[in-house]
Parts: sequence; structure tokens; C-alpha cells
Amino acid sequence: MIGERHAEEALRHRAWAQYLPDFRLGLQNLILHKLRSLLTMLGMIFGVAAVVAMLSIGAGAQQQVMAFIEQLGVRNLIVEAKESVAWEDVQKIRKMSAGLSFQDHRVIRANVAGIVSSTARKRFTPSRMIPRPQRDVPVVYGVDPAYQNISALRVVTGRFFDADENARAAAVCVLGEAAKAGLFPQEDPLGKAVKVNDQWFRVIGVVAPQVSLQSEVAGVPAQDRNNLIYVPLYAAIFRLEDTRSEMKDEIDGIYLQLEPETDSIQTAEVVRGLLNASHRNAGDFSVIVPAELLAEQKRTQRIFDMVMVAIASISLLVGGIGIMNIMLASILERTREIGVRRAVGARQRDIVRQFLIEAILISFVGGMVGIAFGFGMSGLIAKLAGWTTIVTPASVALAFLVSVSVGLVFGIYPATKAARLDPVEAIRYE
Repeated sequence: MIGERHAEEALRHRAWAQYLPDFRLGLQNLILHKLRSLLTMLGMIFGVAAVVAMLSIGAGAQQQVMAFIEQLGVRNLIVEAKESVAWEDVQKIRKMSAGLSFQDHRVIRANVAGIVSSTARKRFTPSRMIPRPQRDVPVVYGVDPAYQNISALRVVTGRFFDADENARAAAVCVLGEAAKAGLFPQEDPLGKAVKVNDQWFRVIGVVAPQVSLQSEVAGVPAQDRNNLIYVPLYAAIFRLEDTRSEMKDEIDGIYLQLEPETDSIQTAEVVRGLLNASHRNAGDFSVIVPAELLAEQKRTQRIFDMVMVAIASISLLVGGIGIMNIMLASILERTREIGVRRAVGARQRDIVRQFLIEAILISFVGGMVGIAFGFGMSGLIAKLAGWTTIVTPASVALAFLVSVSVGLVFGIYPATKAARLDPVEAIRYE
């Protein structure tokens, strides 16, 4: 048994040993013709860099969207009132539906199983604010204390308001990270006062930064979720409600948190049915299911990655054609060398192996340089365009494997052609 094992190891060693001379010969040839080798690698370098950079852009964008959806809460349902801009559209809808209301919230709580907690939301955009914001004017969210748990808000300074303060419509508020930076850039805001329109609110807390998107995602309006001021729901209604806004919804959002074992998609259908019945199919609301959005986004990400790889692989294909052309030209230059090797005993497979190793070396080195270049391109795009880019190990491995595979595939024909040269004619070739 031991003798057989030693014999197998010796065979494997001899098998690897026969590749070493070809490897050294291929490396020497690439170093000897540096400019030609570099020009041959250019297509592979830019192809691999394109794959890495394009996938990093896609991965960055997708991760941001996925993080935003996860932040919405995969166990949550969100009902959003649809705001109509045209006055005629508002009047037409109001003939069928009074809009989203506390009554809708109570009906949902009474008739939908599996709800752990919930809150209505009233949103305002102040016309005046003191201190004057250094950035965009923060949006005010009037919510129940349950909103903190439903939306997984993390208070980094101070605290969130409680049920008693909500019941009393207390004039307290909690600032988002961007709202704090815009109103109190150099100060500790706790205990300070903020005047929203004509009402003063005392700051009792600041929440941690949240993921925000610049565009609407499946009915969730685009908004800087850090530039918010949270106040008790009843304080928002009693202190900030515009008495002339009778055409507006009583509330503009409902957040529902479900039990872990509850099917959020089926529950969303029940909620839609209840609201369609009370709103007479006016279509003045949307039900957002983060769990469904997350699954859809993952499917979209897979398709996006496939498309990006297909597009970027065209560059690798062009690089492979370049390798094949240069290798064919190299065969003409080295015809006499091939003839000498054949004359001293080299077999056709030895010639094939030599040229294949050279093609793979070109692809390997080009792939490594391309990966480094792709990292640089990804960082440059992130810096200049302000996009989030993420270079994933999967994109690097994919680009590298494809580059080496392209070198192998496009090196087969030149290697085979070199091996089929007649030794006598090759030696006489000038």
C-alpha cells in the first residue's frame, strides 16, 4: 500500500514537472516581447476592469435599495395615502372617499389578525421654522410612540416620547440626524426649543442615521428620512393641523407590525379589501409590503447582474480575439523555433501545451491588472459621481475566471495550428 502511494505521488510529481519548462519558456517569451505582451493584454485588462466596475455599481445601488427596504421592516405593512396635485382630481376622489382616516386604522386593527402594534401618521411640511434650517426644511412626522419600534428607530441621544405625552399632545419632538445637523449644527439640541409654524416644541431626543433614497421605491415617496422631526401624533393634529385643509386626508399613513409567523402578503390583501370597501375603490391609497419588495428586489438584482456580466463580457470577448490574433502572428515569427523543437523530439501536444500556457499567462496577468484597475475605476466613480459602489468577491472571481477561460479558449486554435506545422518546412522557414 505504501509503495503504491509513493508511486502515485511520483507520477503526479512528474506530471507537474513536465509543465515547468513550458511555463518558464512562456514567461521568458512574454518578458522578451514586453510591448507586444502589453498590447495583447489591453483588451483583457479593460474587459476585466469593466466587469468589476459595472458589477460594483450595480451591487452598490442594489445594496442601498435592499437596506432601505429592510429598514422599512420585513414584518411590517405600510398604508400610504396617495396625494393628488390637481384640485379637480381631489374633488373627484372626495366624492367617493373621505380619504385615509383613524376609522380605517381602527377597522384594520379590529378585523385583521396577527397585528402586534400599529400607528397612524400625520405628515406636515412647515412653512416657517426657528432656528432657521441651514439645509432643507425638515418634514414633521406625527406618530404614536409605537413608531419607534415599528421603524426600528435607534435613539442616540435623549429619548423618544411616550404614550402619556402623546395622549396629552405634549409639545415635544425628536430630531432626525440631518434635522439636528441643520437646526443645531454646533450645539447639543436636548432641551432646546424648535418653533414649527406657530408652535414651540422642546427637543427630547435625536435618532441615528437612516438609509434614504433619492427616488420613489414601489409607492414609498422619495424623502430624506434623516431630515425628519418626530412629534406625538395628537400634538401634530391639535397643534399643527391646518383648519383650512378639509380636502386633505385625516391621516396620511398607517404602519402595521405583524407577528413573525403571519403571512404579510395575504394580510396585505385583507387590508386592501377592507380599505377598498370603505373607500369605494377610489384608489386613493397604496399598501406597501416590504417583504414582497425585498424578494422582488433580489430577483431584479440577479437579472441586473446577468445583464451587466453579458455586456461587460463583450469586452472580454474582444480581448480574447486580440489574444488569438497576436498568438497567430507570434507563430509566424517563431516558426523556425517550433520546427527546431519538433526536430529534437517535441510532440504535437508539447507544442500545444507551450502556446496554451502562454495564452493563459497573458490572460492571468491581464486579469490581475484588470482587477486592480477595476478597483480604481470603482473608487473613482464613487468619488466623482457620489454613487455607492461595492466590489464584491463574487464579481472579482467571476471576472478573473472568465478572463482565464477566454485566454484558454482563444489560445486553442493558435496552439493547434502551431502543433500541426511540418517540422522540416518549419526549420527551413525564413
